[in-house]
Parts: sequence; structure tokens; C-alpha cells
Amino acid sequence: MTKLLVTGAAGQLGRAVLHHLLETSKVSAGDIVAASRDPSKLSEFAAKGIETRKADFTDEAGLVEAFKGIDRVLIISTDDLATPGGRLKQHKAAVAAAEKAGVKHILYTSMPNPDRSLVSFAPDHLGTEEAIKATGLSYTILRNAWYGDNYLMSMPHNLATGTWYTAMGDGKLSNISRDDCARAAAAALANPPADNKTVTLTGSESLGADEIAALVSKVTGKPLAVVKVTEEQLAGGMANAGLPDFLIKMLVSADANIKAGNFDLVTGDYETLTGAKPQSLASYFDSRKADLTA
Repeated sequence: MTKLLVTGAAGQLGRAVLHHLLETSKVSAGDIVAASRDPSKLSEFAAKGIETRKADFTDEAGLVEAFKGIDRVLIISTDDLATPGGRLKQHKAAVAAAEKAGVKHILYTSMPNPDRSLVSFAPDHLGTEEAIKATGLSYTILRNAWYGDNYLMSMPHNLATGTWYTAMGDGKLSNISRDDCARAAAAALANPPADNKTVTLTGSESLGADEIAALVSKVTGKPLAVVKVTEEQLAGGMANAGLPDFLIKMLVSADANIKAGNFDLVTGDYETLTGAKPQSLASYFDSRKADLTA
């Protein structure tokens, strides 16, 4: 029996991975361990026969205990973006714990091109990838493209005003849904690619701001004008709206990364892992119409 553990199991991506392990990859519940800082949030999975464990990324000794008896672990990147260096420290603790616990294979959710990315949290991903490779353990790095889900944070407001201010210029990016990333992660966890692999999970097309806005308008029936601004102007507008500094830095740096072309890539890695086509951004927007117009 091969034991599979998913960290961050109470989060949106972790929950979706567990769903796909059971429903899409057809893994037995008895072979799965769901881990979270707060296992009480995992009761729905416990009810399905999945073992739950506490895994706090700030407690390496506790992580070693959580990872004991595990063959493959999926380390989902944490959400500590506000603390400089905090997330990388957490990830390195998880990697070290996996090695100490005797885990045979590490999977990790990263991002495209972390070595040259301008996104503020790219060093966290690059450093984690390097830490995994330094263990000598077999690994699968899952570099997830920018989620289509991320648009749900700002598009409702943009549609309400009829204007989308962006600093991505004429850059393009290929979006993928969080659920598709979860399905690919579940597939890789259930059946890792041969040898050590770094795969980049993208949608099937790269689009610019005007094309994305047109998709949003078509789905919602509301006009959306794209206004291209500088990074400084975008940051100023976000500051005036009361966004915290770390979030402003992240969002502005993401636009800069798009403008630089570092998110403009399309691969077939999702289909190779899952045997399916990724959901198009148009289809994703259509499925989330209520959220876009909320």
C-alpha cells in the first residue's frame, strides 16, 4: 500500500486535490492522509475514511511526525505572503521534515519560471525547488500558471465601474483554473511521472487584457474597458483603495511579470498528466458568472 499525504488539505487547492484523488484518480480513501494546521477542519474527509493529521509548517518536529509512514507527499505552498522570508522558511521546514521522515517522493506546487519571474513571491518558489532537489529524493515540481480564479478578486469591482486598470501592457498570459491544477496534482500524486520532473501547468491559449476583458463582457453582458496604466499608477490606486502593502506589491509585480512575457507560455503538461484538456478561460468565466457579477 502506497500512502499519499496532502498538506494544506483545509485550503481551496488541498480540498480539490483530495476530491480528485478520490473521484478522478480513484485512489482508495485508506491510502490518503489529509494534513492541516487545524485537523478539525477536515471532518468531511475523515467521514470518507481519509486519515487526518496535524501539520504545522512552523513546527518541523511536528511535521516529521506527520510525515512518518508516508511514501509521497504533496507540499502545497503556504499562504504566508505578508511575512518577508516566512513562506520559504516554512517550505524548507516541510522539505527537511519529509527527508527526515523517510518520504520517498516529494511533489510541490510552484510557479512558472521562478528563476526569472518578477512576481514578489517567486524567490519562495525557487528556493523551495532548490531545497527539494538538494535532498536527493525523487520529486515532481508542479509549476502552476496564474489561476483564472484570481480574476474573481477584482473583476466584480471592475465590472461595477466598467473599467479595468492594469499594468500588464500588451503582455499575454495563459490562465488555468485552480481545479485543473488540483486534478493534475492528484494525478501526479497517484502516479508520479518517471524520473524527476518539472512540469508547467497552463491553459491552452495565451490572452492579453483586451481579449480577457472581451470574454468577461461576453459572459456577463456588461461593458468592460481596459485602461493600461504604469506600475506606479496601479500601486497608487490600490493604496488609495486601502489594500495592504504586501498585496499591492504582489499584484503589481504580477502585472509586471505579464508585461515582461514571463507568463506567456502554453504547454501540454496538463493533458499529459490527466489525459484531458484544460478548461478554457471562457468556459471558466461562464461557470463563475454569478461570482463575476456579485
